[in-house]
Amino acid sequence: MSKFNFPESIRSRPTYGTLEARAGKSHLFVADAEGAEAIIDLAKTDDSLMAKSHVIYIPKDTGEKYTSQLEKLGINQLYVGPSFAAAQARLQRTLERAHMGLQLYLTGTEGLMGQAQRDAMTAGIPHTAIQTEHRGSIGRRMQCVHCKGITEDVKIDPFVCSHCGLNLFVRDHYSRRLAAFQAVCIDAEDPGNVPPSVELYS
Repeated sequence: MSKFNFPESIRSRPTYGTLEARAGKSHLFVADAEGAEAIIDLAKTDDSLMAKSHVIYIPKDTGEKYTSQLEKLGINQLYVGPSFAAAQARLQRTLERAHMGLQLYLTGTEGLMGQAQRDAMTAGIPHTAIQTEHRGSIGRRMQCVHCKGITEDVKIDPFVCSHCGLNLFVRDHYSRRLAAFQAVCIDAEDPGNVPPSVELYS
């Protein structure tokens, strides 16, 4: 099973639920990697759902593992892309053309869900109306508060900023606007005094 129960944290840290089919004329799913499992599970609960659905899927390192399963669900529109960046224009265009009553479901990694939610909010959909379910990697999308650079898929704490090289502390403070957690220099007052890195949630 690809689910992970995140420990309780501060209020700004996103929380996730389990996708549930909602009444609507159209349904938009955005998923990556093991997020496909949540779509497959949901399709089993409603035989007519996929025929009204548009699925944007990024396999990442799962390769073809889930793509063939998604293709068998009778999805109205299925897009399989190499990255969120490659799929973003399609997502934004779909959101811009959406009619009232669109149901939006996000599932997979935190980085994917955060970026898709940011685009949906820009299009006018409140974050409280968007369903999310975490599946797969617990890697985080982190912004260095010093250089503003983004490091994707961070799984250790502390980590080295991929842009400015500072040693950064992984924090639970999250920005929906940036779709990223915030990281600060861990050795600012005592340069070089950096504890050994450990895996997140270990």
